[in-house]
Amino acid sequence: MAEAEVKRREWVGRVISNKMNKTVVVAVERSVVHPIYRKVLRRMTKLKAHDEQNSCNVGDRVRMIETRPISKDKHFRVVEVLEKGRAD
Repeated sequence: MAEAEVKRREWVGRVISNKMNKTVVVAVERSVVHPIYRKVLRRMTKLKAHDEQNSCNVGDRVRMIETRPISKDKHFRVVEVLEKGRAD
């Protein structure tokens, strides 16, 4: 029997903090429609993700994948850096 492949959710967002060791905070933006007024609202969710090589910098656009809980509120792992942020 072949093992069933687990479908894990993927998220794409911007790194807003990399001050922790092997952890980055990523802001994921999504659009939702207001149920009454039908206006499109932008919602932001901050997620902590595991960055094994400490390679992400602030402003980078990264792709994350859902994984087992690594700490109390870290349940994602950085898979790849899609684009580098500006170096200010």
